[in-house]
Amino acid sequence: MIAPVSEDAVLITLAHAIDDTLPTRLCRLAQSIRDKEFPWLIDLVSSYTTMLVIYDPLSVDYRAVIARLRAIIDAEMSAPGPDQNIVGDLVELPVYYSDESGPDLAELAADTGLDAEEVIRRHTALEYRVHALGFAPGFAFMGEVDPSIARPRKQTPRTRVPAGSVGIANRQTAVYPQASPGGWQIIGRCPTPLFDPQTLSLLKVGDRVRFRAINRDDFLAAGGQLTGVGAS
Repeated sequence: MIAPVSEDAVLITLAHAIDDTLPTRLCRLAQSIRDKEFPWLIDLVSSYTTMLVIYDPLSVDYRAVIARLRAIIDAEMSAPGPDQNIVGDLVELPVYYSDESGPDLAELAADTGLDAEEVIRRHTALEYRVHALGFAPGFAFMGEVDPSIARPRKQTPRTRVPAGSVGIANRQTAVYPQASPGGWQIIGRCPTPLFDPQTLSLLKVGDRVRFRAINRDDFLAAGGQLTGVGAS
């Protein structure tokens, strides 16, 4: 479905529920649109199930935009299903899981009836797709975690979550690229920078992410910081 959202943008909706095939489908669709090199195309912004197409209304008629996009979508729909490994890099992120780096780890473990080591094992056992970027530069929404360790956001967000904090919110997981307020359940910290003003975001929609547990010494040696977490 394609629908107008403003005088210079339309929204393509591929589905109404999140699944792990959508990042690849959205990436392929974005590449197909960019390959056409439309002079009126300004930007493409992908989310969980949608893609926002921003265009120059002075260069093209709205009806022409819809017609060209629909032709590309129809061609994509008739093409063979995408191989999930074709699109998206595999990125490994080291994480120091502990009470000092993950202030919610012990409580989350108690809530699940698991011990902390089992929570860590289940968090690192899966490969996650990046579904969307947002909230803050480089903040990648990834899914989905094992349902046994899924927990809702905190009722009262913290005033400060340190950069590198690894969190869970429902079936999603993410790493905070910069220090900011936040309400995710924090279970560890990653020393890898996720955003740089020059190179921008380390992760992009469609990438695959694996988390790898490391110890405190390796975390500090990799440049990790153990600054405190703001009050709830």
